[in-house]
Amino acid sequence: MFEMLLAGFVLVIACAAGAVALYERELRRLARFLEERDPASNERAGVEFVTSGTRALARAVNATLDAQNEASAAGIEHARAFRRDLAALSHDIRTPLAGAQGYLQLYARTEDEAERARCVAEAQKRLAAMRTLTDRLFEHAKAADPDAELTLECVEVLPVLADVLVAAYPGFRERGVAPAIDFIDEDMRALADADALSRVFANLVANALRHGTGGLWITQRGRTVAFANEVRDACAIDPARLFDRFYQADASRSKEGAGLGLSIAASLCEKMGARIEARLEGGCLVVEVALAQ
Repeated sequence: MFEMLLAGFVLVIACAAGAVALYERELRRLARFLEERDPASNERAGVEFVTSGTRALARAVNATLDAQNEASAAGIEHARAFRRDLAALSHDIRTPLAGAQGYLQLYARTEDEAERARCVAEAQKRLAAMRTLTDRLFEHAKAADPDAELTLECVEVLPVLADVLVAAYPGFRERGVAPAIDFIDEDMRALADADALSRVFANLVANALRHGTGGLWITQRGRTVAFANEVRDACAIDPARLFDRFYQADASRSKEGAGLGLSIAASLCEKMGARIEARLEGGCLVVEVALAQ
């Protein structure tokens, strides 16, 4: 009997030792896989000694690798976006600067007072464009700063919009149009920062005046305020990119503006807990702002 117990004990020990050896081999194989794996590859870990424990370990390893791949891809895309933004910014700064320099050179070469006055006026116009751009960059930096907090309170929406439209009146008069406003709830209130909400509305109105071809229709339904305007070439607009920094539908960047207004609006909406979306309806661009309660 003792010999049978001893033999059974030895068998158990042998099986346990074999299992430990298999686990050890599997761990070494996974370690070698991680050491030799090309970081740029999508290769995934597998198991040869299949148990619930080794499967769980392989799943955990693959989840970590997937997270690293996603982070790496996001980093690469961020770097690409930064290069695109830097190129766009360089273009937007150099264009008015070169124009101002050119007119100052013309000023120095002529003795005609009328021509000199024209050169000074044109140079001032281009320097003013640079000032506008730097102001927009500053606004964008503040809006995108995660540490810059807004003061959220219950705000009457229609009076904020009315103040924005009054300030934009010269632009509407120059275009020969008037905004059409349809508020179902004129007493609508929303949780927002009054100054930030005013900036969002102002940027949407300015975008419509700058790039639209007709009037501006502003409607309110529920928590949503929508801005709609006709556009010249709807096919040239990508609504999914409309809120990207420096995005302009005109690839040549020959249009007025730096492509920051809607990006600023999106950043401010996010901070206020609001949602901003854009879509095309036929020949119209519609931007909706869904405000928080």
